[in-house]
Amino acid sequence: MESQFRVRIKICCISRVDEARLAVRLGADALGLVGRMPSGPGIVADELAAQIVQATPPPIATFMLTSETTVDEIVAHQQRVGANTIQLVDAVQPETYAVLRAKLPAIKLVQVIHVLDERNIDEALRAVQHGANALLLDSGNPTLTIKELGGTGRVHNWQVSRQIVAQSPVPVFLAGGLNLANVREAIDTVQPFGLDICSGVRTNGNLDEQKLDAFMQLVHGI
Repeated sequence: MESQFRVRIKICCISRVDEARLAVRLGADALGLVGRMPSGPGIVADELAAQIVQATPPPIATFMLTSETTVDEIVAHQQRVGANTIQLVDAVQPETYAVLRAKLPAIKLVQVIHVLDERNIDEALRAVQHGANALLLDSGNPTLTIKELGGTGRVHNWQVSRQIVAQSPVPVFLAGGLNLANVREAIDTVQPFGLDICSGVRTNGNLDEQKLDAFMQLVHGI
């Protein structure tokens, strides 16, 4: 694929300062720090997340994944961690974006859309309309009794994701089951602004330097 810009890479589920440093050294553009979730891997305590944020040099973005849905709880979470980007993994009320931007004007808001079917296209565009700075398309299922809000390691319908990318006026990240074997097809099919990867560059739950280096080399060589 002829790309007009370098695809950004966010490494999620960062759980230690040394993992953060490894990801940055190998070329990550952003780090993901997973807060309290109903399910899924990579959860870190707010205190540790704050240490990782402090150790992350600019211009690397730090994404705080929050399952909170009320303004007060989201703001409190951000203030405990100090990340420069809030990744909203669950749906929020339409007015939430404007209130958050007023309270945290320097912080970017990324709305996760769990792609189940074509109805998610309208959901994604509504989030942008209400004030999301970017979208992240993942493979969770918020309709379950115990919500899946990310970290499933599953691939979703990339054709739906491609339609969202085509219509979105803001950057779109692609997540969900990405790895060395499918990332080229993912970029060709969806043409996202960035990729978000967790399990695909880990071994036994730990960030794997060889896998991450190979992933970076492959993506940046496309």
